Amino acid sequence: MSKTVFITGASTGIGRATAQLFHQQGWNVVATMRSPETSLELANLPNVLCLRLDVTQIDTIHAAIDRAISRFGAIDVVVNNAGYALIGAFEACEMADIRGQFETNVFGLMEVSRAILPHFRLRQQGTIVNVASIGGRVAFPIYSPYHATKWAVEGFSESLQYELRQFNIKVKIIEPGAIKTDFYSRSITVAKQAGLTVYDDYIQRTLPQMDRAGAEGSPPEVTAQGIYLAATDGSWKLRYPAGGNAGLLLGLRKLFPDAWFTNLIRRTIER
Repeated sequence: MSKTVFITGASTGIGRATAQLFHQQGWNVVATMRSPETSLELANLPNVLCLRLDVTQIDTIHAAIDRAISRFGAIDVVVNNAGYALIGAFEACEMADIRGQFETNVFGLMEVSRAILPHFRLRQQGTIVNVASIGGRVAFPIYSPYHATKWAVEGFSESLQYELRQFNIKVKIIEPGAIKTDFYSRSITVAKQAGLTVYDDYIQRTLPQMDRAGAEGSPPEVTAQGIYLAATDGSWKLRYPAGGNAGLLLGLRKLFPDAWFTNLIRRTIER
């Protein structure tokens, strides 16, 4: 029987590329998103089931998992990909917006993971692939709320692997670098506060450099290939840098002292 992958945030970008790749490799694909009616291209593919799922609404998570199991009999891999970025000066970020960032990027990922665990434990197998970012191990200007969520995903995943190994459940972390998708337009919210203008010059200098990194980044198919490798290599390897010079940046972060690496980032972005 074909294996089944369950993907969140599959409407665009990395999620859609991942759904397409798994389908090409003969998998059953459950592509979940907030508005599945907009993804007819995926829905028309054989053995692809597009379902509504909002990671901030627990009932939609359980309903989607139940429908996926009913349709395909089992789920073998869950890819937690849904997420977005709240950026800008931290002082300008409303706490409600920061909580919303955590609700999607961290707590939603946790809820999907928690919901699939009984199924994985019953089968004594399964793989959870959490899409983090190099931003979970390296920090850049004006992304502090986003980085906070991705560092949380890294820590959560690294700890979770220990307790799940006894059930033959693997946990994998995908660490994309800059990826050429609509993330930099569709999935980014820039924080602004009326009357707070002291950060405007800094943001105007740094934001174009960050946008340029996305425009010159790897295509989402590169990260999809990393996700597919993590899901199928049969190893207990935890981290997978995937695209956008992720391996190079993470290597430099590990090699350089903090002061050197910080200066490198400042000279590159604070132009």
